[in-house]
Amino acid sequence: MPTPADHLALARAESDSSVLQRLARCPYPFVWHALAANPHTPPEALQALSTARDSVWNDNRLLRLLAEHPGANPVVLRAVLDSVAAKLDEGERPYAAVLALADRLELEADEVRRLGTLRGASARLRRLLDLRLSARI
Repeated sequence: MPTPADHLALARAESDSSVLQRLARCPYPFVWHALAANPHTPPEALQALSTARDSVWNDNRLLRLLAEHPGANPVVLRAVLDSVAAKLDEGERPYAAVLALADRLELEADEVRRLGTLRGASARLRRLLDLRLSARI
């Protein structure tokens, strides 16, 4: 029977997409983080992780990692955008994920800019978001 440490080791080192997809169904947030940091994790697993929930800190870290993932396609990024928007609307502050999404050219600037209008967005976040979006090439 694999232990949580075994799942973590696989999530960090595995390159087989079917194994990584199975690991995305694990109940451990530290495995989710490792999957989101693994460049081999396929978009289907990343999309599934975009709705995973544990705690504010773990969720916000996961959303940032997903937004930064090099294999995150527009479908994944929009799923992350939707999750971030929901968290902001609830009054949470996934600010690192918002700023990471602002750096993704796969998303339209207006899609990301609307995050600054939601309840959880601070004036500082709106300012940083505008800076990031205006710095796009």
